[in-house]
Amino acid sequence: MQRVTTRNAAFQQWEALLTNRTKRHRAGEMVVQGVRPITVAVESGWTVRTWLVDADRSLSTWAHSMLDRVRAHTFAVSTPLMRELGGKDDDAPELLAVVEMPPDDLGRIAVGTAFLGVVLDRPTSPGNVGTVARSLDAFGGTGLVVAGHAADPYDPRAVRASTGSIFSVPTVRVPSGREVLDWVAAQRTAGLPLTLVGTDEHGDVELAAHDLTGPTLVLTGNETTGLSAGWREACDVMVSIPMLGSASSLNAASATTVVLYEAVRQRRPQG
Repeated sequence: MQRVTTRNAAFQQWEALLTNRTKRHRAGEMVVQGVRPITVAVESGWTVRTWLVDADRSLSTWAHSMLDRVRAHTFAVSTPLMRELGGKDDDAPELLAVVEMPPDDLGRIAVGTAFLGVVLDRPTSPGNVGTVARSLDAFGGTGLVVAGHAADPYDPRAVRASTGSIFSVPTVRVPSGREVLDWVAAQRTAGLPLTLVGTDEHGDVELAAHDLTGPTLVLTGNETTGLSAGWREACDVMVSIPMLGSASSLNAASATTVVLYEAVRQRRPQG
C-alpha cells in the first residue's frame, strides 16, 4: 500500500478529478465521496480503479467490506489530505473511491413497455441533475439523458444530490437532442410506442389528465429558458402542473419529480 503524505502528482490528479470537468472526462474516471454513493457504485457494478484510505485511523467494518469486495490498487493518504478530498471541512473520510466512468451510450438505457425515463435539456445546476437521478431511482425509472451544453452528472455536487442514485440509474450525456430523437425513432420502429412528454407551465393538458401508463420519456427544460423549440416540436404532448399559490413555476427537478410520481401513481394497481 503506497502512502501519500504530500500534495504530490497523484494527489493533484485526484483533486483535479473533483474540480476539473475536462480532466475528469479525459481521464474517464471520477472520485466518489460518501458511504452511500460508494456503496451504490460498488453494488451497481461500477469499476473501482483505486481506493484511497485514511492512513491515520482504523477503518470501519463497512470500509473493510468495500476493500474486500473489490480489489484495487490502494493508497494510504494522510488525514489532512483526505479531508481536502472529502469535501467536508470538519471531517476526513475514511475511504474514497476512484471509479471508471461508463461510456455515453444510449444503449445502456433499458427500454420496455413499462419504460420511464427523463431527458434534461441543457440543465445548468449539478444539484438538479442529481436530484432528478434520485427521483428516477425512487420511482423506478430506468434512464436519465443529459442533453446539450449542460451541468456534468459526474460533478461531485450532482453525485451528492443524487445520494448515489447516479450510479444505479443509467445516465448518458449527449451533445444535442438529435441523438435522442434518433434513439426514440429506433425504439418506435422496433414496436415500442414511446411517448415524449414535455413539461411547461402553459402546457396543453393538465398532468393528471394525461395517460402516463405507457412507455414514457419525460422532457424537462433548462432552468431559465425551458425546453428549446426543437424539443417542444418533438414532444407528443406538453403537460402542466397546477399552481395554487403565488409561485408561477416549480424548480426543474421538483417539476420532474412531480411528473414521475404521477406516472407511478397511474401505473399502480387500483385498490
